[in-house]
Amino acid sequence: MSENSIPVTVKIADKEYKISCPEGEHESLLASARRVSSDMKNMREGGKALGSEKIAVMVALNIAHELINIEGSSNSDDSYISERLDVLQKTVDATLESYSSK
Repeated sequence: MSENSIPVTVKIADKEYKISCPEGEHESLLASARRVSSDMKNMREGGKALGSEKIAVMVALNIAHELINIEGSSNSDDSYISERLDVLQKTVDATLESYSSK
């Protein structure tokens, strides 16, 4: 553990894990553990008889897929915002230029 890390115990699928966590981020770690544990429980209750390791991999893939989709939509939003800012900047420049030439 580094100097700025604290030990945090999380419970996932009825098992406890002690994890080194940067100071100030333990609440986020606990929320992440709750999400993973909940998703694992839901998948287990989904009917298919899967082992814990397989369930954990499926949950990890689902969460990674969600993250990639969010990042993709964020990049699209950033691109749109950047384009709109360029148009606005050109409009402001043209307006200022027309006023300065009068």
